[in-house]
Amino acid sequence: MPFSQSHSSQSHNSRPHSSQYHQLSSHDQDADLAKAPSAWREFWTGARDIIPLVVGAIPFGIIFGTLATNNGLSPAATLAMSAFVFAGSSQFIAAGMLAVKTGWLLIVLTTFVVNLRHLLYAVSLVPYIKQLPQTWKVPLAFLLTDEAFAVVIRRYESEDTAPFKHWYYLGAALAMYLNWQLCTVLGITLGQLIPNAADWGLDFAMSVTFIGMVIPYLKRQPMVIAVVVAGLVALLSASLPHKLGLMLAAVMGIGAGVVSERLFRPPLVQ
Repeated sequence: MPFSQSHSSQSHNSRPHSSQYHQLSSHDQDADLAKAPSAWREFWTGARDIIPLVVGAIPFGIIFGTLATNNGLSPAATLAMSAFVFAGSSQFIAAGMLAVKTGWLLIVLTTFVVNLRHLLYAVSLVPYIKQLPQTWKVPLAFLLTDEAFAVVIRRYESEDTAPFKHWYYLGAALAMYLNWQLCTVLGITLGQLIPNAADWGLDFAMSVTFIGMVIPYLKRQPMVIAVVVAGLVALLSASLPHKLGLMLAAVMGIGAGVVSERLFRPPLVQ
């Protein structure tokens, strides 16, 4: 989605490395981008750097396409959900809740709470993209995912002042989006051709991917506390109906993180 560039909006990106996703990219790549800034070079580098996470999402997307059609969604509705919702966890939850005839209000509320983490991602990205025009902000906001954030925030926090970092964001996010659509199609096809494909356990690959994205950021006590609380609540409330345990875990994890952030905040020097 090549929209108009904003060269001046990225001049303030020289921040220290507070969190990095070392597995995806290296300092040498940042140096190359800084020496010869180019919109398309940033775009393709972003698409390349997200490949490890794209690979992890492939089984997840295939399983979603299979589960959704097995749960009664038509192929067209399944494709539309991937195209317009584009939120893997929420799509799985919504498909499962639809299968048991859950009311639409509870489905909307549950998926809304599960996706609240995207607000935290957005807050982290606002300083870097706030001066971009709306023609950039809207598609970038839609394409924001856990995987895209893990890759893109590292690029924005790099020390160079390249003016095309939003193209890096676009390249990484668009690669994940196209992969998700393709895997949904494959899942729909496999669901019709291979019986019980959803029982193969391929979705475990996505769990491993999420763990790999979270671990590098567990550098401060509030982050660790938020993850531990959310994980424990999810396990203890797994038996709740309609995936309410996930909603409860998300709320408790966020709350624990906010409270611990205040408790462990260093005192102001008078």
